[in-house]
Amino acid sequence: MTPPRSPTKVAGVDPEASPELTRRASEPAMRTPILGEREASEPPAAGQAAGLQVRLEGLRAFYGSSEELKGIDLEFHANEVTAIIGPSGCGKSTMIRCINRMHEEIPGARAEGRVLLDELDVYDPSVDVVAVRRAIGMVFQKPNPFPTMTIFDNVAAGLRLTSRRRGDLHAKVEAALRSAGLWDEVADRLEEPGAGLSGGQQQRLCIARSLAVDPEVILMDEPCSALDPIATLKIEELIAELKRRVTIVIVTHNMQQAARVADRTAFMLDGALVEVGPTREIFTKPGDPRTEEYVTGKFG
Repeated sequence: MTPPRSPTKVAGVDPEASPELTRRASEPAMRTPILGEREASEPPAAGQAAGLQVRLEGLRAFYGSSEELKGIDLEFHANEVTAIIGPSGCGKSTMIRCINRMHEEIPGARAEGRVLLDELDVYDPSVDVVAVRRAIGMVFQKPNPFPTMTIFDNVAAGLRLTSRRRGDLHAKVEAALRSAGLWDEVADRLEEPGAGLSGGQQQRLCIARSLAVDPEVILMDEPCSALDPIATLKIEELIAELKRRVTIVIVTHNMQQAARVADRTAFMLDGALVEVGPTREIFTKPGDPRTEEYVTGKFG
């Protein structure tokens, strides 16, 4: 990474009520919201940007000596959905894993450049990686509920591990399940295994698990690729609701899905960012001929 700067304060944060992500990893895990406590079911007030902007500056990623990302400069606007499209192997998943510092968990993998959550560099040495992953949640391609846990415990797991002020745990779990559009389907089954749900329900359970700890950003790595059309529609409807309170980045190979859910779309090729802009423009009048070839199915 580039030489670390001194930790940057996020504007408007009360350090007493809402400490920044500067706690050392050796300290006990605790809830560290960036913009203050916000109940999982509570939408932002009118005009309030509840999510945070993410900005990549010169982001490079490596697997050993192989360079996977080649200096990405990209901004994800607060409370918008940004779709990342491009052929397999172009670096889409690597990029979003760098955003919440999961890339570095792979042996031999490293990243360079800066990832800014508002103005806070998440790679600053003083930043707790656990707090980063709590503020920037991840939903994977394959639903991954904890197989030995009940539906309730799947959602409560993060709260039990990280919350300083748990309050009414049941109320928070219910709020997260409602936010994920799952409560009405599982309210009378909370003690059943989470792995017993359908694929689409499991994916929404994983989204509820992320929402329970009040993230500011949610990264989705092809969240619908293993789902049927009905389950996919529910996830897409959920994305439209969630962007009112979080910033969403979604990797997808489905051009129709990107057109339906995304405010902005970024096209990647061979580890580089080719073009980014409003989704309608990317699909109807892209500025780069390679983008046009991809979105019209001439390659990829």
